[in-house]
Amino acid sequence: MRAEDVLGRVVLVTGKEEFLAALTVDEVRAAVRAYDAEAEFSEAAASELSLATLGELAAPSLFSSVRCVVVRGLENLPDESVDGLLGYAANPVDDVALVLVHGGGPKGSGVLTKLRKLSTVTEEKSVEIKPWEMGGFAIGEARRRGATLDKQAAELLVVAVGHDLRSLAAAVDQLTSDFPDERIDAEKVGRYFGGRADVKNYEIADAMLAGNRALALQELRWAIESGTSEVYILSAVAGQLRSLANHVAGNRDGGMPPWKQKNLNAQARGWSQPGLARAIRAVAKADADLKGASSDASYTLERLVLTVAALREAH
Repeated sequence: MRAEDVLGRVVLVTGKEEFLAALTVDEVRAAVRAYDAEAEFSEAAASELSLATLGELAAPSLFSSVRCVVVRGLENLPDESVDGLLGYAANPVDDVALVLVHGGGPKGSGVLTKLRKLSTVTEEKSVEIKPWEMGGFAIGEARRRGATLDKQAAELLVVAVGHDLRSLAAAVDQLTSDFPDERIDAEKVGRYFGGRADVKNYEIADAMLAGNRALALQELRWAIESGTSEVYILSAVAGQLRSLANHVAGNRDGGMPPWKQKNLNAQARGWSQPGLARAIRAVAKADADLKGASSDASYTLERLVLTVAALREAH
């Protein structure tokens, strides 16, 4: 974002995704600061905004004529302040960047409609990111920092960190800081986040369904010794097995990332539908055992690894 994109203009930030809205506000501020290191920054709540207060916020000070004003909660703008804000937005001050933040929803939609019609207003939408889009978000964050994050590494990072955008962005920031000017692949992500239980559970299930019993047993024992719940491990296995069964049956998930589709394609070559049916029954038996039919949860899961891996190898 450049200074000429924001100074003498109004940036309208809309949508429910608070983290993305905050990123946009930060980008505007950075553009103004790069243009003038002495620029002044101020904030106001729309609920308390009047034409007089807006004038005070936008007025030059003794120290700098360049200002960045952020007005939050635009949906709460009082009716009596609407005309004044629209009047300013139609003819903004040259050395001022005004950012209006609307939290989404129908409230205040009339003001949004009128603002969108003005040539001096640029809208930045902070649309909600779907779970299957999280990997793309991580890749974009890495690119924004001048780095490259592989697709498989991005999806593995999502598994490790979860779907909180702030945490995901922080993880990307950590990786790009520690591996400057390097391509970040799954190995680097695993080095930093491989100890996360969710990642280990995924790796156990993946190795098991690939028929790699040695790796599956190794990861299983590590996870159990680290205190990971056997129930969570089995849940990951069941989820992976369902995905594989749907894939073999031809029920493809269009929102699935390409690298996972590729993994399923490779795994599917070693499975038949009867073999998958027996594997599903083995998982059901293990589930019953973990819920009380067996006193040794570790043995139950180790037996499941050997059973499922053997079923795959048989085809």
